[in-house]
Amino acid sequence: MKLNCVVVDDSSIQRTIIAKLVNNHPGLHLIGDFSNAIEAKSCISLNNIDLIFLDIEMPVINGFDFLDGLKSKPQIIFITSKAEYALKAFDYDATDYLQKPIAVDRFNASVKRAIDMHLLRKEVKEEEGEHIFIKSNLKKLKIFTAKIKWIEAFGDYVRVVTEDDSNLVLSTMKSFENDLSKDKFIRVHKSYIINIDKVERFNSKFAEIGITKIPLSRNKKEDLVKALSTSS
Repeated sequence: MKLNCVVVDDSSIQRTIIAKLVNNHPGLHLIGDFSNAIEAKSCISLNNIDLIFLDIEMPVINGFDFLDGLKSKPQIIFITSKAEYALKAFDYDATDYLQKPIAVDRFNASVKRAIDMHLLRKEVKEEEGEHIFIKSNLKKLKIFTAKIKWIEAFGDYVRVVTEDDSNLVLSTMKSFENDLSKDKFIRVHKSYIINIDKVERFNSKFAEIGITKIPLSRNKKEDLVKALSTSS
């Protein structure tokens, strides 16, 4: 995993220094470096940026004004030659605040903090993600849809197979088909609904999820190919 990042600093020398630090770090991927906030904002609107290395004192639009203009804010590591902005920087939920000149060890520690924060946010997002409730063995269970591998008709029941376990539910396949996102789940057989994200391989007869081969109806391969293409 690498964090996509940009560097924004009006000093060409400082941009070069920071860009080199970024390129030498195994956990970072440099999308671009910019001398002003306007160019940086355009890049951020077109790319999925996780982290900004941001100078504060810049002409026309300073670092704080730049952040005020962003609808969605990535993590921020402020970089400046002055300590006086530190308090205000953390009012902007800064991940860290680095003073120039930047020591490599201090830079790496700051990046580690950003990566740890990114992973934590990802975990929280998954925990708060899309879910359904099912009733199994007289218990109401909360199931996160991202963890569902497949759903299988099982007589009068439906078996919900997740990354953690499986549960039998007195329900119909049609009911699950209606409840689940059509962007992520597809019915590939009268007895199977699969999570597109869990498919590892497929051919004209089967979709493979782990070691399990899910049968494909004769006319469903094309639907699966289209769904996988859209998902990726």
